[in-house]
Amino acid sequence: QVQLVESGGALVQPGGSLRLSCAASGFTWDYFGVGWFRQAPGKEREGVSCISNFDDITYYRDSVKGRFTISRDNAKNMVYLQMNDLKPEDTAVYYCAVRQGAQTLLVDDYKNWGQGTQVTVSS
Repeated sequence: QVQLVESGGALVQPGGSLRLSCAASGFTWDYFGVGWFRQAPGKEREGVSCISNFDDITYYRDSVKGRFTISRDNAKNMVYLQMNDLKPEDTAVYYCAVRQGAQTLLVDDYKNWGQGTQVTVSS
């Protein structure tokens, strides 16, 4: 059974940094690409970043390029999202999700999700 657990969310001031973690279990980790998504109150869930399984190809939505970095540690079944220079518009619940196949930032392409972790950027 696929299980994903996010952690690392917090209240942070604008310009601050956070590192989110996603711990995976219950499946063969190496075969899955991983995505980070977020959902702000009253808005649809959107793709933030994703990373492929074997060759660590990454994608980012335009608004986080240069500020966020996704990485994975296959030995630990972990994926991370380093978020720097955080802005109030980054406030959302952040989710990780996994899928087999090409990496994508489309929500509907993912079937297995974690429960989310809250990130609040405010002074």
